[in-house]
Amino acid sequence: HAREAARARSEAEFISKLGGALQEADETQLWLELLREECGIDCSRTTPIEQEAGELIAIFTTIIRRTGAK
Repeated sequence: HAREAARARSEAEFISKLGGALQEADETQLWLELLREECGIDCSRTTPIEQEAGELIAIFTTIIRRTGAK
């Protein structure tokens, strides 16, 4: 979705596509949490990816808010 946002034809489409990327990052973080909590996956394997997903969520949220505030 983030790649699609880069090719958006309008600001509204950009926000929509980036919103999709935000949802995907959030869902990825959820699945990683479930793997760790329910399946006993080693935290050392999931923590870096969870942190990266959190960083992407923060970045996408900031971009969406700043773009929409124009």
